[in-house]
Amino acid sequence: MTIRFHRGLWAVVAVMTILVAVAAIGERSVAQTASTTPSGCPGDNGGLALSPGFCATVFADNLGHVRHLAVSADGTLYANTWNSRYYRTTPPTGGFLIALKDTNGDGRADAVQRFGATSETGATGGTGIALYNGALYAEENGRILRYALSPGAAAPNPTSAVVVSGLPLTGDHPMHPFVIDAKGNLFVDIASATNSCQADNRMVASRGADPCVEKQTRGGIWRYDATKTGQVFSAAERYATGLRNAEGLALDAAGRLFATQHGRDQLYQNWPRFYTAEQSAELPAEELVEVGQGADYGWPECYYDQNQKKLVLAPEYGGDGGKTVGLCAQRRGPVAAFPGHWAPNALAIYLGDKFPSGYRGGAFIAFHGSWNRAPLPQGGYNVIFQPLVDGKASGPYVVFADGFDGGHKEPGRAAFRPTGLAVAPDGALFVSDDVHGRIWRIAYVGNGSDKVASASTTSSAATASRQASPPEGVHPDAGRKAQALPIPPGSTAEQVALGDRIYHGEASSGACSGCHGSDGNGSPIGPPLNTSERLWSDGSLAGLSDIIAKGVLKPKRYQGVMPPMGGSPLSKQDLAAVSAYVWAISHASRR
Repeated sequence: MTIRFHRGLWAVVAVMTILVAVAAIGERSVAQTASTTPSGCPGDNGGLALSPGFCATVFADNLGHVRHLAVSADGTLYANTWNSRYYRTTPPTGGFLIALKDTNGDGRADAVQRFGATSETGATGGTGIALYNGALYAEENGRILRYALSPGAAAPNPTSAVVVSGLPLTGDHPMHPFVIDAKGNLFVDIASATNSCQADNRMVASRGADPCVEKQTRGGIWRYDATKTGQVFSAAERYATGLRNAEGLALDAAGRLFATQHGRDQLYQNWPRFYTAEQSAELPAEELVEVGQGADYGWPECYYDQNQKKLVLAPEYGGDGGKTVGLCAQRRGPVAAFPGHWAPNALAIYLGDKFPSGYRGGAFIAFHGSWNRAPLPQGGYNVIFQPLVDGKASGPYVVFADGFDGGHKEPGRAAFRPTGLAVAPDGALFVSDDVHGRIWRIAYVGNGSDKVASASTTSSAATASRQASPPEGVHPDAGRKAQALPIPPGSTAEQVALGDRIYHGEASSGACSGCHGSDGNGSPIGPPLNTSERLWSDGSLAGLSDIIAKGVLKPKRYQGVMPPMGGSPLSKQDLAAVSAYVWAISHASRR
């Protein structure tokens, strides 16, 4: 019996040992799972600050000027890139279209293929891109092309068919984003050629054309058939009007079409009798609209005042600084409104199920960033989330992803500028940049309980950066006056100092830095001023003063039209001062 007892005891011990071993293995397995599926966001999220529970990886980088994105059912990401006069850079070799795939699941593209038209053939690429019925559609040089996709191949057949041609490429907004619905309707943005349909674009007190004939072929959404080829742009296909620049287009689960609108610029610079520089920096709102057939959203006769929450008459059409509504009462307002001049360049409705419930059915908007909010700080350069229920705003927007600008919120110095968005089959959100060609993949790694909240306090990298900065912040121009500038002949140091303040929006409502950069190094809108090259004068003090006084109605190389005095109410003394400052910064590097 004793022997039996010891045998039983050994059996029990053996069983217990096995159980302990199994438990230990289980614990190690749990620990290993926890280490590979972190509850927080590891690393620096590719330099971004994100809303609670989200992580970002740099999916791909240095791809050229990446514009819009589309994702196939197998997870292949397609990107359209652009190299118009807006960028003035040499594009990467190969086609302007790119297919990218993550084959090992690490959140980064390890298979990258270029295809489509090349710069060697005179192509410049484009913005719009979409997938429909086994084919890839892409904008290129005023056309929308269709490429057949082959099963198992990322890059499509190199032969393309022309679906639509003749899309207008002139004026301020030559891009053509588009979206295709389940029925094959191809909706394309044909943005305005002008700022506000003035007789002289962006010039002081220039009245608006009445009627605005431009609206017949610009400033709206056009509809085509994605299943047909050989279609040619005309006024007959106009679907909706009054949209100055609808860069972002997306469809919700119910098939409703939504678009973002870039509000008009330069209320103060063109109409100083009605607006202050501060009002012009905030007005009008950027918009999210539901697009309806035959609807008119107001441009150019109206703009949306987010403070009054209504459309009001534009000064070019008899408006008086936002008091009069007039015909704007018959125009259609937005679903949601956002701060002025942030530039909404892409829109994605979240139809996935991997993000917390508060995000489902809502809108992500990529803001390219402002250039014309002086004398206030520039804004945007972020991705926001706007909650939606049944096509209507159901709460305030939050900043979902921030930090793209790298500390310099201005077009000539920002590290990255959000431009494209796409939701992958696995629920992740892709965000593209058109400065250096970076694409981020943002995934949710929380437990599902995270609420819709701003990114401002969730990034450890961003928090560390804020803690290392003085409480009042660091102005991007800090230290610019430490360098002694040369004094032009006949001028004084005091004049150069005043010109410095005017240039940077600190006096006389100057707005020079918005187009030419706070460092004078230029931007896509205006040329650099800190070099010896001059497009409109001989570079002398008198020549600079003359061109600043007259303005530039038809730029030779750049996008930005400059009104006389840069649109600011400069006195003779102010003009002499800012001319002296521009001369000084252009000669500083020659000493």
